[in-house]
Amino acid sequence: MSTDTRPEGPAASGLGELDEPAFSRLAERHRRELHVHCYRMLGSFEDAEDTVQDTFLRAWHRRETFEGRSTFRAWLYGIATHASLDLLAKRRPKAATGGEVRWLQPYPDRLLDELTADDAEQPEAVAVAQETIELAYLVAVQHLAPRPRAVLILRDVLGWPARDVAELLGDSVNSVNSALQRARAGMREHLPAERQDWTHGEEDAATRALVRRFTDASLATDVDTLAALLREDVRCSMPPTPGLRVGRDAVVADWVQDGFEELGRMRAVPTSVNRQPAVAFYLWQDSEGAYLPLTLDALRISGGTITEILTFHADRFPRLGLPERLTEDRHDQDT
Repeated sequence: MSTDTRPEGPAASGLGELDEPAFSRLAERHRRELHVHCYRMLGSFEDAEDTVQDTFLRAWHRRETFEGRSTFRAWLYGIATHASLDLLAKRRPKAATGGEVRWLQPYPDRLLDELTADDAEQPEAVAVAQETIELAYLVAVQHLAPRPRAVLILRDVLGWPARDVAELLGDSVNSVNSALQRARAGMREHLPAERQDWTHGEEDAATRALVRRFTDASLATDVDTLAALLREDVRCSMPPTPGLRVGRDAVVADWVQDGFEELGRMRAVPTSVNRQPAVAFYLWQDSEGAYLPLTLDALRISGGTITEILTFHADRFPRLGLPERLTEDRHDQDT
C-alpha cells in the first residue's frame, strides 16, 4: 500500500531489529489517532481502548511482516482495522435497529484536542476537525455492516486510495468501490440533513445561550420551557438503553412519565463531547452529602433549536474528565 500522505515510519529493514521497549515507543506515538479510528469503527470508547492494545500486540508479534511498502502508520491502521472487524464479528448481528444504536459512547473533546495539537496537517487531525467525529456521524456509521463501514472510514475519512483498501481487505477495487457507494447511501439515509450550529468559536454566542437556557430549565425541571427549546422532530435516546423517541410530544411525554419533574436538587457542569456541546447533570444525595453524577446530555443544535439529545449514563463521567461529585452549589455556565 502506498498511502504516502502519512509521515514515514521506520525502514522495513530496521523494524524487526527493534526491541520491545523501542517498538512500543514508536507505536505509542500513534495511540490517540488509532484510538479515534477504532472508536469510529466500534462506537465504543472502551472497546476502542482494548482494540488499540490488541493492535499493538498484533503489530509486535507481526513486526517481521512489515515490508516498508506502506508507512509504519498505515501499517498500524491496517492492523487496527482488522482488529476492529474481528471485534464487530463477535457482536450480536443487529447492533443498530429502528434508528437507535446500542454501541455508542461519547468521546471527550479534551482528548480529541491531543490530535490537533500535534500536527494540524496530519490527515487524522483534519478529519477530527470536520464532522466525522460528531455523534450523528457515529450513529449513522453504526447502521452500516462492518466491511462497508471500514471502507467508508478508510476512504472518506482517512483518504486511502481504493487500491490500498482493496489490498488491506483482500477485495477487488471494484468491490471496494461498490461497498463505498452502498455505505455512502446508507450514511445519507441516517445523517441529519443540516449541519449543527456549534463550532466552539466566538460566533457560537446564540448556541451558547440556548445551551444555558436548556441547562437552567433542566435544573428547574421546567418541562414547558424545555419543550419550547426542542424542534418539532427532535430525536432523543439513551444508549445503550433501548428506545428512540422522535418528536417533541413523544420526548416530553417520556420525560414526564419517567418522573423528571420530581427529580430533586440538581447541579450542572458544561462540557463538550464529539465536537458538540454537552451538559453533565448531578443529583443531590442526602446520604452522601453531595451531588453525584446523574446523566450527560449531548446536544445537537441546528437552526437555533435542539434537534437531538443523546443522554449517557453517569458511568461515562470519569472517562470524560468530569468531577465524580460536587460538594458545593456549582452551576458553571462557561461553555
